[in-house]
Amino acid sequence: MNITDLNPKRVWSHFADICRIPHPSHHEEKIREFIVEFAKKNGLDVTQDEADNVIVRKPATKGMEDRKGIVLQAHLDMVPQKNNDTVFDFEKDAIQPYIDGELVRAKGTTLGADNGIGVAAIMAILESKEVKHGPIEALFTASEETGMNGAFGLRDDELKGEIMFNLDLEDEGELCVGCAGGLDANIALPYSAEAAPKGGYVAAVVSVKGLKGGHSGLEIILQRGNAGKLLFRTLYPHLDRGVLLASVDSGGLRNAIPREGQAVVLVGEDYYGTFVDAVSAMERTVNSEYKGIEDAISISVKKCDFPESIIPSDVAHKLASMVGLFPGGVVKMHTSIPRLVQTSNNLARIVSDGKAVRMQSLMRSQVRSEKEYVAEQIASLCGLVGATVEFTGGYDGWNLDVNAPIVKLMSDRYEKLYGSKPHIVAVHAGLECGIIGGTYPRMEMISFGPTIRFPHSPDEQVDIASVGKFYDFLVNTLENAPVK
Repeated sequence: MNITDLNPKRVWSHFADICRIPHPSHHEEKIREFIVEFAKKNGLDVTQDEADNVIVRKPATKGMEDRKGIVLQAHLDMVPQKNNDTVFDFEKDAIQPYIDGELVRAKGTTLGADNGIGVAAIMAILESKEVKHGPIEALFTASEETGMNGAFGLRDDELKGEIMFNLDLEDEGELCVGCAGGLDANIALPYSAEAAPKGGYVAAVVSVKGLKGGHSGLEIILQRGNAGKLLFRTLYPHLDRGVLLASVDSGGLRNAIPREGQAVVLVGEDYYGTFVDAVSAMERTVNSEYKGIEDAISISVKKCDFPESIIPSDVAHKLASMVGLFPGGVVKMHTSIPRLVQTSNNLARIVSDGKAVRMQSLMRSQVRSEKEYVAEQIASLCGLVGATVEFTGGYDGWNLDVNAPIVKLMSDRYEKLYGSKPHIVAVHAGLECGIIGGTYPRMEMISFGPTIRFPHSPDEQVDIASVGKFYDFLVNTLENAPVK
């Protein structure tokens, strides 16, 4: 059975098309072209702005001209993550979705249901001749996953709608009315590479694998392991015993909890057996500590080719100390909303390039002052070890009044459809509502979507039944949109 046989057929058919088009962040040219051609084929007005957003406008159906204009918004890019043993080029290859019982997954890679299902649902609405609705503006934003570039670049005179539906939530049955703000830390610890010693050492790769990773906002509450932190926890005690660090490469995207990391090290020949035993012991320790959270953490040592250079010993010590002390994971829980993370930090990337060790982290918080305090801690830590830090991409959170008219309307529509009220929530993730709301402060916004689990990782999956419920709810809400 193919995903195009699933219901609602329009949505799944468009999603199948999206899967065939490479669209990782900053490589969205083909999917933009696809959306533009789709709009033209359906006789719709379409424009592309300077921030690479695509805006499609569809007039109200007959008899619905008096309804408030609604903006349907989703982002075009996907997070490119794959399993270590999967051969895949996200800039060229098609995602391979498959049905697994009640779920749709991808073979060895992220699925792109985040936010491809939202894009597909909007396309289904734009194409439909049956759905009744007021004036619609479809806003397909660019490079959300790596900095919300499209949302930041959206002009304040582009949209006319009074209500925006962000279709990027990942729990069907929830209406989101708030999200965290974010801030990126870009760190560089400079060094002058030294020639690797020629004799008396064994070269080896220390690898951390098997972690679940996931979305650094939505999954941060699960307390999953961070590959970079576990890697340097493993190495730290051995740097005082003559182990030399040649290079490091851990993590990937700023908004994904790092699943894998590796370091090339030089170990004294007489110490190598002890080192291997210690790494094995660390593997047992962390698997015990993460029992019930992580299933199969692997920390291994394997001999490798001898590197030409190493990171100076004093810099390696500073780096290991810095990573160990770096604020990571949940910093503070919300004081009044159960199970909502208020403030967190994700150490996403650690990589050496022969001139510096570069690190990147993403701070999130519903409270601006707490986000700024985490930034101060990072800046202080950088100062202690001689690293530089630049903070970029800052944006505030978004909070809609839970008593806003759109919240009541959508709660009532959901209850009439499904016999129960939706949950009104806030999320510890950076939805584009926060940025777009700053540009359009008078626009009411609400976020909802199907149930997607483990986004930003190769375990990403979307619940099939939830897609149908999500789309039916979207259609019902459009057909009952408020009068101007």
